[in-house]
Amino acid sequence: MSRLVDELKKEHQAIVENLTKIKTLGVTSAEGQKKLALAKKSLLAHLKKEDEQLYPKLNQEAQKNPDLKRTLDLFAKDMNNISSAALKFFDKYDGGGSGIEFAKDFGSLVATLSQRIQKEERIIYAKYDEIA
Repeated sequence: MSRLVDELKKEHQAIVENLTKIKTLGVTSAEGQKKLALAKKSLLAHLKKEDEQLYPKLNQEAQKNPDLKRTLDLFAKDMNNISSAALKFFDKYDGGGSGIEFAKDFGSLVATLSQRIQKEERIIYAKYDEIA
């Protein structure tokens, strides 16, 4: 496994752990609010790292590999939707939140991010390691 993929997987793990702590603490608590801000910051930094270090090499390889290009295009479209939903969640609960609506929104965010993480690690990161 490449150093970059190892780092990105560790970041995935930290993001998921942080989200789990938010659920335990509650977004209305001061500590929950700190964890929510950290989750947003961590997610944005992770996405930036992928954009700057992972995807350029994959996109270069995709110029000569149509299957990889299609895969990357699908992942990019999916990520745009996920990023938008995540940012809306963080903005909505920036000042706190509780009850069924928060639980539903939080569950949806965690499920969406977890699915994306699994697909990314299984498909994109594996492809990166093949060409790195």
